[in-house]
Amino acid sequence: MENKEFKPYIPAERITPEMTVTSVIMGVILAVVFGAANAYLGLRVGMTVSASIPAAVIAMGVIRVIMRKNSILESNMVQTIGSAGESLAAGAIFTLPALFLWAAEGKMDKPSILEITAIALIGGLLGVLFMVPLRNALIVKEHGVLPYPEGTACSEVLLAGEEGGAKASTVFAGMGFAALFKFIIDGLKVVAGEVSVSVKGFAGQIGTQIYPAVMSVGYICGARISSYMFAGGILSWLVIIPLIVLFGADITLYPGTEPIGELFAAGGASAIWGTYIRYIGAGALAAGGIISLVKSLPLIVKTFGGAVKGIAGSNAGSDKRTSKDLSMVFVLASIAVLTLIVWLIPFVPVSLLGAAIIVVFGFFFAAVSSRMVGLVGSSNNPVSGMAIATLLIATLILKVTGASGIAGMCSAIAIGSIICIISAIAGDTSQDLKTGYLLGATPKKQQIGEIIGVVAAALAIGGTLYLLDSAWGFGSEELAAPQATLMKLITEGVMDGNLPWALVFIGAFIAVLVEIIGIPVLPFAIGVYLPVQLNACIMVGGLIRLALDKLKRDKAEKEAIVNDGVLFCSGMIAGEGLVGILLALLAVFGVSSAIDLSAKLAIPSAVSEIGGLVLFGIIILTLLKFSLWKKRK
Repeated sequence: MENKEFKPYIPAERITPEMTVTSVIMGVILAVVFGAANAYLGLRVGMTVSASIPAAVIAMGVIRVIMRKNSILESNMVQTIGSAGESLAAGAIFTLPALFLWAAEGKMDKPSILEITAIALIGGLLGVLFMVPLRNALIVKEHGVLPYPEGTACSEVLLAGEEGGAKASTVFAGMGFAALFKFIIDGLKVVAGEVSVSVKGFAGQIGTQIYPAVMSVGYICGARISSYMFAGGILSWLVIIPLIVLFGADITLYPGTEPIGELFAAGGASAIWGTYIRYIGAGALAAGGIISLVKSLPLIVKTFGGAVKGIAGSNAGSDKRTSKDLSMVFVLASIAVLTLIVWLIPFVPVSLLGAAIIVVFGFFFAAVSSRMVGLVGSSNNPVSGMAIATLLIATLILKVTGASGIAGMCSAIAIGSIICIISAIAGDTSQDLKTGYLLGATPKKQQIGEIIGVVAAALAIGGTLYLLDSAWGFGSEELAAPQATLMKLITEGVMDGNLPWALVFIGAFIAVLVEIIGIPVLPFAIGVYLPVQLNACIMVGGLIRLALDKLKRDKAEKEAIVNDGVLFCSGMIAGEGLVGILLALLAVFGVSSAIDLSAKLAIPSAVSEIGGLVLFGIIILTLLKFSLWKKRK
């Protein structure tokens, strides 16, 4: 039964506009926009951000201010549909680019857009469907126990309707400024996008990137998480790389093919990072994911037991509007059909055994993901850890049952991709259902909205991945694709045994050491894996957030300043991501050289780097303008 003590903002007996043509169209547009932007961001830095709050703010700005409609549930439907795109993109880009990386090595053909769409769609739909029987157990019965931080924050943003116009304008301002900055840096190329400093006689390197979206990640994550990532980068670039060059100058160490000294002389610290450090980082990431999963085991067991019991408590047949879920008959039938489809369609490399693994592990991790985001929020949900565990188990099972070579590895990645997307979508759906529960939305309509968002994002993600790969290539400096590269390395390591295991184990024991001294291992491990310039840019955002958090202002004013900064940064991430997609299009069609002014103006590198630092200062000032110095009523 629904919690009798709780009364939502819109009572169950009151009917207001919810799933309308306006909310569906706006939601679909935002699902595609935030999905593409988050795909670009995740492939650059290995992290994604929640789109629920910026989607809610934009919905309020359009529905309440521009269209003059007072319909909070309509705005909620927009963010429900829109946030699905971000979550599906997060699940997809952590795994699917591995297939492109194998294609680049000549081991297979590129996956078709149809294959990518099918994998994304099946994973997304299963993620929504698995969450339906969990809603009553996790959202209703544990109201007051599981806080669901993003879902609760999103409901508060929607309830602050009278500020909708101002909040939406902050998001749009962030989008506009970041689009301009990104175009100047990577389109016109009149300033450097990265500034690095090294000292003669020392192989280490330090520096920063100049990108607004990367800095925004640091602001949104906060100083603590940013500092863990930066510490990982310092260990890699100022400790391990100098040690490798110092002690191994005359040594040829696998997987390198020339002496380390020659490699460093030709490519600098970046060459050492690309040849050795990424394997150490991969070991740290893999160990970090497994450690996170092991620490969550008691919670996992409890959640799974509650989820099984929750199926019997589903409210599909309730007469109360705020208790209506999708029919369990429809849910179970849909899961069965999708299981058969993933096995039978020829362009998805999954066997009947693989389909069974997807259903069992998919429901298991959907339950875990939903509860985890209820406790710690979507940003701290160890989706990549779950994907690593799934990939290890799936690859071992496939190898034992006779699947080998590139075919077996592709099957393992397909299974891992679907389960990663299931976990991400289940976490997003649970946050959205929490928002709806607080506001008084109809769960069935929200669940249908999630399905619409999944379909829209799945249809767009294949083209987005193809576009980004054609423009820069996954695994490149522009698109490191750290999570997908890790998944590829793990799958190859289990199937072929060809990894430089010594480097991987060094990374794994670094992760164990970090865990022992009490530092959150995943952000630190990501920092070990990524270039230090990127980590430093994230750290700048974290320091700005720290400075605003420490302001001596009254609580309400300080919260308003920090929240405006979050909204502006969310807009900057979306704006840079969209221009990144635009520049990828220009690169594919051969137009990018026409707007590249760096060669035409013959700008010296020193001038370009100084210009980059000046632009970075302007980026910081715009963030302060729309947070600290923003005029408020």
